[in-house]
Amino acid sequence: MSKRLLPLLILALAVAGFLLLRMTRPEPAAVTATERSWRVEVQVVEPGRHTPVLPLYGQVVAPEQLTVTATLAGRIQARPVTEGQRVTAGELLVALDEADIRPALAQAEAQVADLSAQIRSEQVRYANDREALGSEQAILANARRQFERTRALVERNLASRENLDAATDTLARAELTVSTRQRAIDEHPARLQSLQARLAQAQASLEGTVRDAARARVTAPFDGVITGVQVAPGDQVARNEPLLGLYPVQGLELRARVPEVFRAELLAALARGDALDATAVDNSQRFRLVRFAGVADPAGTDAILELVGEPAGLRPGAMLPVLLQRPARKDAVMIPFSALYGADSVYLMNDDDRMERVTVERIGEAPAANGERQLLVAGDRLEAGVRLITTHLPNAITGLKVEVAGRLLQPGNGAPGQ
Repeated sequence: MSKRLLPLLILALAVAGFLLLRMTRPEPAAVTATERSWRVEVQVVEPGRHTPVLPLYGQVVAPEQLTVTATLAGRIQARPVTEGQRVTAGELLVALDEADIRPALAQAEAQVADLSAQIRSEQVRYANDREALGSEQAILANARRQFERTRALVERNLASRENLDAATDTLARAELTVSTRQRAIDEHPARLQSLQARLAQAQASLEGTVRDAARARVTAPFDGVITGVQVAPGDQVARNEPLLGLYPVQGLELRARVPEVFRAELLAALARGDALDATAVDNSQRFRLVRFAGVADPAGTDAILELVGEPAGLRPGAMLPVLLQRPARKDAVMIPFSALYGADSVYLMNDDDRMERVTVERIGEAPAANGERQLLVAGDRLEAGVRLITTHLPNAITGLKVEVAGRLLQPGNGAPGQ
């Protein structure tokens, strides 16, 4: 009997021991949920007057570049300049052989002399015709009287028919002579006018030849740089064939495409007389916006910027990136690119250390104190002293808890501050 109760006794003792251990166990510490805080960099907002810049990529052009052409056909006698050489005003560029110029000049002078002689001959002829006309008219009158007498004699059978025929022929010849002479006199003004017109044409041709002969020896009209040399001494060239090019040292311009969204703003600034300067990215050259091209396309309009100062090795055709100053804006804030979300939103850090999304106006870009470019924005919520979150969080949302990592960033310089 006792053997049957022993297992039950052991089981009861085990259960009692388990209950005792459970009753005497220590209570676990209470677990409380904590909210995660994201570490971010913060910039103190300080609105002010800033000048946005517009990055442009333009081509250097020389609007006053000229092309020297051959004014007459001939051989190149001299070409003392070379490609890329800098020349001064009055320096010889190219000259044609005098042996090719003299014949053309002599021919033009001969044409003028020939026509002048023809005009004098015509005037002498006219004077002779007028003098001869009087004599021929007298002969005609005499022939007409002789004819009348002969006809009267024939009617009275005192002269033969042959005598009448001879008198008729004499009268007809006299009339023809007078008519021919009168026609020559009447045609004198037309002949003289034609000769005078041909003389004027020959004189114009002579003047053109003299001008072209003078231009066959070309000197530099200004200080410039030689380009596009296409001939060498001894080459045979045709009339109006290009020989070389020359552009002035001063007066280089930069043509850069400006997006249509900025054109009205820049045109208004030019109308007000604002000076809008552009600086090369490497700070080697400075330009000033002076006007826009006369035509545009959907991609924008070419802005024309003139070079200020020395070209410093700049050449036409070079492509140059520049930063063009736009009209200054007040109450604007410079922020790093990382602070912008989407196209027009940033996050502020409120008094509860939580993120708050606000909408801003994106003005453009501006150079910071350290030389880097930053965004320039404006907005009603960007008041002085508010904290702008500059760290770009992929999970950013209004109400997200954040904490400042390190020190606050001073506005516009991208460096930590107090």
